[in-house]
Amino acid sequence: MKKKQILFLHSGGPQGPHEGSNDLVRSLQEALGEGYQVSYPQMPDPEHPVYALWKAELEREIAAAEDGVVLVGHSLGGSVILKFLSEEKCDKAIGGLCIVAAPFWGPPDWQVEEYMLTENFAFRLPRIPRIFLYHSRNDEVVPFEHVQHYGEELRWATIRAFENQGHLFSSGLPELVKDIKQLASLPYERY
Repeated sequence: MKKKQILFLHSGGPQGPHEGSNDLVRSLQEALGEGYQVSYPQMPDPEHPVYALWKAELEREIAAAEDGVVLVGHSLGGSVILKFLSEEKCDKAIGGLCIVAAPFWGPPDWQVEEYMLTENFAFRLPRIPRIFLYHSRNDEVVPFEHVQHYGEELRWATIRAFENQGHLFSSGLPELVKDIKQLASLPYERY
């Protein structure tokens, strides 16, 4: 049986054991099991990320994936995926999009030009069957308001709010596992 492909883009900052997205992706791999292939590429210089370099790596990873790949982005990885998909031509059919604790670049104190999305970015995304946004109210790195900004733009997305998961979701995210399994059962279309 062919494995369902998941491409996970990690956060900025240190990515060693129990740092960054490490615990979240490990728990995701374990919970999904043998029927899924979780790709977790090390992005260029995560402690000093540059969008152009991350974009180039994401482009290579998507090109190597099969149609129907589910994209998962944690923190900076999530905002990079959204920027990439809304600004670049994507020849792969995306099976679903899951964005965890992503910053919304643009509000005061979050104005980093290279990561900011274009106006009406949501309407520039390729057709994606389902989009899920996950954020904890006690996120100490990216305030909860950021998911609300995304929700205003991505009105068709499902927002999953949590109370005490922090920013890293170190103990895992069972809702993400459930949503990915649901996405794997849905048909996707080649556009």
